[in-house]
Amino acid sequence: MGLYDTSIGTLLIGIFFNTYLYGLVTYQFAAYYKSDFGDRPAIKYMVLFLFILDTIHSATSIYMAWIYCVENYGNPTALTIAVWPYTFTPIATALAALVTQVFLGYRILRLSNSKVLFGVVILLAIPSFALGMACGIKAWIIKVLVELPKINNIVTAWLAMQVGCDAFITATLTIILSRSRTGFRKTDTVLNRLIRGAIQTGLFAGIFSLGDLVSFLSWPDTNLYGMFAVPIGRIYTNTLLDTLLTRTELKNKMAGTYDVGSSIGWAPAETTRNIQLEVRKDVQQTCDTGSFEADGKVPPTMAL
Repeated sequence: MGLYDTSIGTLLIGIFFNTYLYGLVTYQFAAYYKSDFGDRPAIKYMVLFLFILDTIHSATSIYMAWIYCVENYGNPTALTIAVWPYTFTPIATALAALVTQVFLGYRILRLSNSKVLFGVVILLAIPSFALGMACGIKAWIIKVLVELPKINNIVTAWLAMQVGCDAFITATLTIILSRSRTGFRKTDTVLNRLIRGAIQTGLFAGIFSLGDLVSFLSWPDTNLYGMFAVPIGRIYTNTLLDTLLTRTELKNKMAGTYDVGSSIGWAPAETTRNIQLEVRKDVQQTCDTGSFEADGKVPPTMAL
């Protein structure tokens, strides 16, 4: 193992992966504004805010690599200092997580009409955001990497609450969507795609958050946690934009026709061969939530 593998090496891996994710986010951002979804200005501003945030954080992360690898080439003592782009990471991540979690919480509200569930998301998201901001500010003040274990308790509380909020959102969306199954193949295919998206939203962010937490607590004298910490914000933005962009795909799936016999096993073969059911003639896209109504086959408040 090289001398700098666990210091600058792991940090560079995180920066490289973050840059790759930022490329995906840039493509998704362009695709979103190229498509005419008719979303409310609040959603458009949310997407714009996340893209600007991702641009700033990704640029500062590359600048951080420049500071460590170019400006301080041959000066290994520079690796003991957390430069400001490094300490900005918790702040950027907390902002991206808050916006994504509140958006998904509102989605839960539209699906379930339950203000209690939405309130639980808010009660988890806002303290998590505050703890993330506190981590960034305290790390900014401390600067010296070997002294960062002083904020272990705050980091643990922040990441644990963030993972808990993501897990709650994922579980709630999965349960709500699972209960909306109709027995029709195409409708259930769309619902299964939504369930998969809900699971992905919490899964990837949760894996990286837990990796950040474990590596920070277990190996505080290395930059291993940077490999997990830097890309987390892009993961949130990527999953949120994917949720918005898949509406076109799901709309096209719902607009087609399918065989009644594919869903109703008791139908005679000679009947099912010729009978097709138009599951959707008038697909309406709800501007503020991205939901669709499919002739009563899908709950009117199903937000995509």
